[in-house]
Amino acid sequence: MGRYPRGIRGGADDTELVKKAQRGDQAAFDALLRRHYNQVYAICRRLAGNDSDALDATQEALITLVRRIDRFDGRSKFTTWMHRVVTNACLDELRRRGRRPVPSPVEEQPLAAVDRPVADSVSDRLDIDDALAQVPEAFRVPVVLCDQLGLSYEEIAQELDIAPGTVRSRISRGRRRLAELLSGNPDDPGQRHTGEQP
Repeated sequence: MGRYPRGIRGGADDTELVKKAQRGDQAAFDALLRRHYNQVYAICRRLAGNDSDALDATQEALITLVRRIDRFDGRSKFTTWMHRVVTNACLDELRRRGRRPVPSPVEEQPLAAVDRPVADSVSDRLDIDDALAQVPEAFRVPVVLCDQLGLSYEEIAQELDIAPGTVRSRISRGRRRLAELLSGNPDDPGQRHTGEQP
């Protein structure tokens, strides 16, 4: 995204930039978007699963940030608020494209235990985005919302309009699939028993 706009210090913190942006300072808004563009794109890329949809979702997310900046009240960190806005904008874009995660009947019951997140332990072995792109969207989205954005099961359930138990089940299935892909075992043993496609 390049250098900061003229008149904006590179060391200005988010709070300062947000206040200026809320007063109509376009340079401050440009600086905010430049600073966080890569983070916004990373969220959209992991939720969408491919570059084309991620780029479209990123543009929609940036537009939404511009339109809603006045709603940021400073009670949380700007990035926390930004993550929520970007997540909602991205999911809305995917829904408009008819790509809302579809429930899988065999995964509607909560599992007894949920696997630990695998992203941190294997990120140096394989590009996590490539692996996530191979995880079915119904499972990939809850995993990203939980492990990358830190949303609770209840928050994810509200975002996706599904039951918390279903969220738990899908996260477990998504993490398991991701671990299989990252370990070099692309075959999903679960589908041999359920007939479900990975």
